Amino acid sequence: MIDYTSMIEVDGGRFTVGVFQDVAWAEKGIEALKMAGLPAQSLSVIAKESPEVAALIEKTLGAAGDRLEIVGAGSVLVRGPLVAALQGPGRDLSRVGLSGTMRRVGFQAHDGRIFETLTARGGVLVAIHSEPRAADSLAILHSYGGGNAAIGAWTGRV
Repeated sequence: MIDYTSMIEVDGGRFTVGVFQDVAWAEKGIEALKMAGLPAQSLSVIAKESPEVAALIEKTLGAAGDRLEIVGAGSVLVRGPLVAALQGPGRDLSRVGLSGTMRRVGFQAHDGRIFETLTARGGVLVAIHSEPRAADSLAILHSYGGGNAAIGAWTGRV
């Protein structure tokens, strides 16, 4: 398993997140984000483990997803900078789930519970790590069916 905590230094509060109803919708949304100029390395995916999700991650993010058991969501495949931010030094994502870790990237606990519930039901969580393009990312997520799409609070800013 990859140690995401050493892969990338993540500055929380700069993620835009949405959950697509299934892999087909997520693929359309991710392709639209990439067509808008957002690089694949700024994208993250968290979704219930399946062959379709594995293929989506491989195709759109250029590498295989890592398998995690996440409290509240079950067995998922993950890839991207959001994972590093949520894991934290104690690998908390597996132990406390999305509801307990989304605060690290500017979301409130109830947002995390919503993302966790939708992911557990088979939704595909897609996140974009790009503060300058947050509004663009949000508009694209909404346009392509990214439910509950939101921008994490930008803490420490006026």
